[in-house]
Amino acid sequence: MISNHQMEPLTFKELDYIADCISNEAMLAKHCAATAAASKHPAIQQALMGFASRHGQHMDTLVNMLQAHSGIAPAQPQ
Repeated sequence: MISNHQMEPLTFKELDYIADCISNEAMLAKHCAATAAASKHPAIQQALMGFASRHGQHMDTLVNMLQAHSGIAPAQPQ
């Protein structure tokens, strides 16, 4: 059994999925911010900026998880 302090290295496929997720979160945050800027309705702007912030938080979480695994990342594709 693996404790919380022992992480297994991510596979290259998992790393690819996480990289895609980071890219998608960045794109969604950008689209939400752009749409909020184009909207004239304050409630819509506020909701979209909340979504943009949430996508940014998701992106930060994914990046932090990758950084936590960087010390045990595989050097070669598996």
